[in-house]
Amino acid sequence: MAVGEICNRDVVIAERAFPVVDAAQLMRKHHVGDLVVVEERQGRKYPVGIVTDRDIVVEVVAAGVNPEALKVGDIMGPDVATVLESQGLFEALRFMRGKGVRRMPVVDRDGGLVGILTLDDLLSLLAEEMTELAKLVSHERQREATDRT
Repeated sequence: MAVGEICNRDVVIAERAFPVVDAAQLMRKHHVGDLVVVEERQGRKYPVGIVTDRDIVVEVVAAGVNPEALKVGDIMGPDVATVLESQGLFEALRFMRGKGVRRMPVVDRDGGLVGILTLDDLLSLLAEEMTELAKLVSHERQREATDRT
């Protein structure tokens, strides 16, 4: 299954100059733990960073920095790991593990933002698949018991 089939296409975004306080409020409003920082070029949005609720806690609150003085571009990581929408899920999962990230913007072949893939999305999908496998095993046992009685 390709990442583009399961990624969340409703991405909450901000530009580098967006105030950190507003970013926290936007995350709260949309019940998300991150904002994808984008740059607009020729009418398309390209991910240039990601800011998480943890970034705000560690880089701003715990450090005692005045949040009013910061923009998301000040606290986002220097590099953003992205995944192509055509990549397979397990390939994306390995990439996420290798990069040590829980969230990755999903991009098209030109690098334009199309969605976001989160560890939560993957866990939900894998849990559903495991449930279906368990049902299959149970059904097979029941069928065998009925057929061989």
